[in-house]
Amino acid sequence: MFFTKIQHVRPTGISMILLLLGAVVYAQEEPALPAGLSSSQSQDNQPALPGGLRAEPAAPNKPGMEPSLLSGLEISESPKLTEVQTKLLKKPWLDITGFWEVRSGIRLRGDDHEKHDSIGETRLQLEMEKTLEEFTFKATTDLYYDWLDKNHSVDLERGEGFLDLREASVTFSPTDFMDLKIGRHVLTWGTGDLVFINDLFPKDWQSFFIGRDTEYLKAPSDALKASFFTDLANIDVVYAPRFDSDRFITGDRISYWNGSRIAGADAIVRTDKPDDWFDDDEWALRVSKNVAGCELAAYGYWGYWKSPAGMDTSTFKYIFPELNVYGASARSQVGKGIGNIEIGYYDSRDDKSGDEPYVDNSQIRYLIGYEQDMPEIAPDFTVGLQYYVEQMLDYGNYRRTLPAGSKAAEEYRHLLTFRVTKLYWNQNLTCSLFTYFSPSDKDVYMRPNINYKVSDNLAVEAGANIFFGDYPHTFFSQFQNNTNIYTAVRYSF
Repeated sequence: MFFTKIQHVRPTGISMILLLLGAVVYAQEEPALPAGLSSSQSQDNQPALPGGLRAEPAAPNKPGMEPSLLSGLEISESPKLTEVQTKLLKKPWLDITGFWEVRSGIRLRGDDHEKHDSIGETRLQLEMEKTLEEFTFKATTDLYYDWLDKNHSVDLERGEGFLDLREASVTFSPTDFMDLKIGRHVLTWGTGDLVFINDLFPKDWQSFFIGRDTEYLKAPSDALKASFFTDLANIDVVYAPRFDSDRFITGDRISYWNGSRIAGADAIVRTDKPDDWFDDDEWALRVSKNVAGCELAAYGYWGYWKSPAGMDTSTFKYIFPELNVYGASARSQVGKGIGNIEIGYYDSRDDKSGDEPYVDNSQIRYLIGYEQDMPEIAPDFTVGLQYYVEQMLDYGNYRRTLPAGSKAAEEYRHLLTFRVTKLYWNQNLTCSLFTYFSPSDKDVYMRPNINYKVSDNLAVEAGANIFFGDYPHTFFSQFQNNTNIYTAVRYSF
């Protein structure tokens, strides 16, 4: 998991096409005047109402039930408005929701490679949605100022600068059994709780580790999603015309193990990322079926490792080798709770035998989890447990070709997760703790969080990201100096 820094605006092609398409559609669709106010066309020739809002021919209004026109528009002997038309007159053309937030945090340990402050930003999120006929346009944009970063140039790929476009999409249904969604949007599937096997959509690990809201762990994809609904099974197909990588750690905000030492802003990671449209593309597939209350799914992915998983020794840049993933999952009620299992085979296409020392080996990943409400212990108390394993394949070849001086990874990496959540004060106060513990790596990552809803619109939050372990080169232990606490205030509207 690593990052690179880009100094100029790089809007994605699909996102910009959708925004331009939306602008053209809006410009061409002249809003209809209320019934009876048009002098140039009859009621029958008025433009159709948006999809879902068409009303059947209304029965004559009962005496005393005639809706009133907008103030200043009353005319004599005007036709009566239908109930739907009245609602449209009162409904804003665009529904805008969102929040404004301030978030700040500091490191609890000294780090020679990073600033003392871990996060410092103010953010305004605006979410807009509009339906025209059978098409639904949606846009979610974050405008924010990060006072820890001197560079505010926009990079939509990495979510940097003063603007992060979370969504710009259009959804429609060409047939009764098919939905299409195209543009920039957040995608997710699989059964894990903050553990991902068959979810090969981009993640933002930097946001996760510095204390942004958990929703920002999922980064947006520029993709087409087609969903097919049949009696046999439901099928989801996702096509990304250009590779969407994780927003990984590069050292510009979080220090990391670079293979020989802990590094940070003094050793920014450089990458060679596949980024050619329609050549460096990705495909993902999910086939799902509910059988007697059990949610079954099979998955496929054809693309690249989402974070750097190799190095080009001629340029010393980190690379994203080709990767195919095949997996399955099941989720069902077990006793008083919900249980899940998931498995995935990671086929590292550039290291089929495991003897390429600068490309990650193929793996098999396993997950089993269980979550249950525990009212017998306390009301509004929930506990979740997960056991996760990464098995490196061709481990003998890996050890044999390991470069001299490199730290060897374990053949099996074991990981346990624990989630405890308790609600207080009419569910206005949420206290939670999520913990990762690896008995093989001997390291720990803890995420305590307290969130209090002051009102329906205002919430305050405090939390921490705590890392520790025995060895500096293991996954969570490498981030020990990034241990931090943070606070936030959010006003939603």
